[in-house]
Amino acid sequence: MRIDIVTLFPEFFTSPLQTSLLGKAIANQIAEVHLTNPRDFTTDKHHRVDDEPYGGGVGMLMKPDPIFAAVESLPILPKREIIYMTPQGEPMKQNLFKELADYEQLVLICGSYEGIDERVCEHLVTREVSLGDFVLTCGEIPALALINGVVRLRPGTVGKEESLKFESFEDGLLDYPQYTRPPIFRGWEVPEVLRSGNHKLIAEWRKEQQILRTKQRRPDML
Repeated sequence: MRIDIVTLFPEFFTSPLQTSLLGKAIANQIAEVHLTNPRDFTTDKHHRVDDEPYGGGVGMLMKPDPIFAAVESLPILPKREIIYMTPQGEPMKQNLFKELADYEQLVLICGSYEGIDERVCEHLVTREVSLGDFVLTCGEIPALALINGVVRLRPGTVGKEESLKFESFEDGLLDYPQYTRPPIFRGWEVPEVLRSGNHKLIAEWRKEQQILRTKQRRPDML
């Protein structure tokens, strides 16, 4: 999978892309990430990527020409999506990560300032994605979350791929509570059923806990 990030702040990704499973996945060429700065495609002497919005308003907008030029400079793989990170987009969910994990190329456009010229959304972007119903200072943060969520689903990223089947949202429920040693910590005991060795009872307990936890924390999922 090829991931292209169109960003004014490529240094934002330096450490996260070298860390933990994501860093290993990139090192092992499970995914390759390329950073492209729209400022490199400006034509004026000041390298301006923003300007005042027509009609007035507070703040500045990213201009369309550097963004178009940056994206059009990239190679085109057969199955690709051009994604703009915006609070107005569809929310990130596990099913979205599963879908995008099958793509050959993801182009992520990170907005700054008050956003980007609408013509980018209308004539270049193929999908808009949101991290949640809130506003951040830049699109780099949700872009990093999307990369992490997608790449971890690619074969070879997670050591035990079977574990991906037993996580929150995989079957429409939240994950069950989990425990490890010691069996008693500060007087708090691990549930006896988990120490019983009875796999049938453990499976039943875990399913019950998933349903209970989902009812308590995310009833909208049921």
